[in-house]
Amino acid sequence: MKRQLLPEVMKAYDALSAQNDVIVIEGAGSPAEINLKNDDVFVNMGMARAAKAPVLLVGDIDRGGVFAQLYGTVALLDEEERAMVKGVIINKFRGDERILTPGLRQLEDLIHIPVVGVVPYVKLDIDDEDSLSERLTNGAAKLVDIAVIRLPRLSNFTDFRALEAVEGVSVRYVSRTSEFGEPDLVILPGTKNTMADLLWLRQSGLEGKVLRFSHGGGPVLGICGGYQMLGEELSDPLAVEQGGTLRGMGLLPIKTVFTKEKTRTRVTGAFGTVGGALSALSRQSFEGYEIHMGESQGGTPLTGFTNQLSGEEHPDGCQQGSVYGTYVHGILDQDQVAGAIVRALAERKGVDPVLLGRVSGEEHKQREYDRLAQTLREHMDMKTVYRILEEGIA
Repeated sequence: MKRQLLPEVMKAYDALSAQNDVIVIEGAGSPAEINLKNDDVFVNMGMARAAKAPVLLVGDIDRGGVFAQLYGTVALLDEEERAMVKGVIINKFRGDERILTPGLRQLEDLIHIPVVGVVPYVKLDIDDEDSLSERLTNGAAKLVDIAVIRLPRLSNFTDFRALEAVEGVSVRYVSRTSEFGEPDLVILPGTKNTMADLLWLRQSGLEGKVLRFSHGGGPVLGICGGYQMLGEELSDPLAVEQGGTLRGMGLLPIKTVFTKEKTRTRVTGAFGTVGGALSALSRQSFEGYEIHMGESQGGTPLTGFTNQLSGEEHPDGCQQGSVYGTYVHGILDQDQVAGAIVRALAERKGVDPVLLGRVSGEEHKQREYDRLAQTLREHMDMKTVYRILEEGIA
């Protein structure tokens, strides 16, 4: 249905274009995936063509073979597409840029496109693509230790950025039973396939670890797909995911039914009266978004929120003892929410919260993006970039 949907995509693009001076369109994968090219309507060069957008081609030198990447990509583009590529960038370079200079000149002679920047490898704490993130590791435990189960199809791991920003708090991504350790909180994150990842959790032995942790009084939080896993049953009558019915972990008194309809909306709301280990969350306000398949029914709601599109108010999630579930992504982004969780875990463990750094996820995020912006200004030919923006593809 891609070609049928393109007019709707362009309506959205035109609406953004009417409100903004610059729109950055990020491609996915490579613009030279020739096996997919006929169907590339609005992912890479297809969208660039539809928007009449000049293109900057970025090569990742950290993975090796950057000159071949860039030359090969340009060679595989057709003539119209090559004319749209106005500059190339080499990203994640480590070392003395003078070593690259002869290769840069040869590359420009071969592809007849200027190199507009060599960006150094800089350690930045910014949002990554789910499957490529370098932070999804099992690091050392700190004063307060949070274990996030690293599901094979994990999504929206940026939900935990605010917790990661707190000094003295470790957010470890656990994929084996040997990595589980003795966390103070276990989080089941979002997933692109709840039923498949629940089966993996069961087969890997991590379900047993989480169940024993919970039965011992440890707090468990599930977000979106992780919330669905915590229930009693998952049913997929329309084969949206796996099909059939699957037993849940049984930590929350809910049942989930997957439907064809996908919920996508921004929300604002507040926690209700919260019991158990995270009772400090009571009445804390939040904002975030829903993006999920399926509906869950049963138990005592954890939060209430207002749908920003419809204006309707809804109960959300479920709580039982020290087990909590919510459909809202971004619910931990607010400093007061992350702060309440960290303080509750610290006090429960007998750690003085004063020993932990101040929670300010938004300030931390802004500082990191400012560092990125300054790095790009210093290592890219910004005059050429702005000229490309002004001239377009004419």
